[in-house]
Amino acid sequence: MQAATWVFKAGDGALPPALTGRTIEQAVLRRCLTGVSRGEAPPHNVVLLGPRGNGKTALLRWFENACKRHEPVVDVASLTPSAARDPAALLDALAPRRWPAKMLPRKVGIATIGSAEWTRPNGMRNLAVGLTNRCRRRPFVALVDEAHTLDLDAGNALLNASQQVRGAEAPFLLVLAGTPGLPSRLDAMDASFWPRLGEGKLGIGRLSEDAARQALTEPMNQRGVDIDEDALAWVVAESQRYPYFVQLWGEALWKRRLTTNANALTAQDAQAAAPAVAAQVADCYQQRFAELESENLTSAAVAVAKLFERTGTEDASDQEIDESLAESAVDTSAGERGPAPRRMRYHTRQALSRLGYVWQPPMQQAPIRWQPGIPSLMGYVLREAASS
Repeated sequence: MQAATWVFKAGDGALPPALTGRTIEQAVLRRCLTGVSRGEAPPHNVVLLGPRGNGKTALLRWFENACKRHEPVVDVASLTPSAARDPAALLDALAPRRWPAKMLPRKVGIATIGSAEWTRPNGMRNLAVGLTNRCRRRPFVALVDEAHTLDLDAGNALLNASQQVRGAEAPFLLVLAGTPGLPSRLDAMDASFWPRLGEGKLGIGRLSEDAARQALTEPMNQRGVDIDEDALAWVVAESQRYPYFVQLWGEALWKRRLTTNANALTAQDAQAAAPAVAAQVADCYQQRFAELESENLTSAAVAVAKLFERTGTEDASDQEIDESLAESAVDTSAGERGPAPRRMRYHTRQALSRLGYVWQPPMQQAPIRWQPGIPSLMGYVLREAASS
């Protein structure tokens, strides 16, 4: 068998060699797939929610593969918002006609049932009807990545159609994946029922320590290579258990192994691999810092970073975040500088969450806590802001 070119998969959504730490999420998706494959309508959609780089797209890829391998057969379609730029494109992507026909926009009925209708040579079509007919022929799963950028009209039509199709007891499952800004985007689609997801609201955050270890060691062990405990513990800590960084470390360690041809990687190997990882992490952080600057969020990001640095914890309450933001100076509408008003603090929190700088994992018991997307990014922000 030809050796794999890439043992680890640091990139933009490739399925990693060992998809670890997602047991609960995979179990929820498997239950939904089992029910749909039996012709049952699931009680809810599924939403995967988390900061960038935590593996939402990889989990979608895993589920897409699971659908394709499933017996009995289940249809699956994977699309991004660019393929659903409006309700008409959404209908073509999810419930195309079995014969060619030109679709011309006629109207979108959002105020009533949120359905979409178009004029065709033989009359009008409805998204819910099209999806229902497709699901009657064969159970169907639709996966939408980057859903936080979904067109509002298309999203409204999709959410309403999903509810109608499932209400008609047709086997249709909709899975949406997006950043922490996804809930506010869904709220803007005027489908007030969307949060009623049951177990289907899944937070995709950083890995546990055990999962990060497994993600590194399993691909190596399968190829007869070990890594000693000291090296592994140091690498896991340096990775912040952030899935993208874990894969970067895996790639760097594997390149080191190819250079030395050693069957056991040591702390010396990890130190030798560190500069390559550090350069890529710094590049990632530079892009994130530029995003904060472009949205005038640098001072807010610094204030929040100082909060986490001061408390020495990895979570904070709404009140603590707001107090840190209130202490930071902001430009007022009058062009003066002063404490951020409450409304502005709320929008600032939401903006930082949308970028994944901080986020609130779903399904928390009160009091609800905020977590850093990547703790070490906050240290970078403090250093960069101090030097500018």
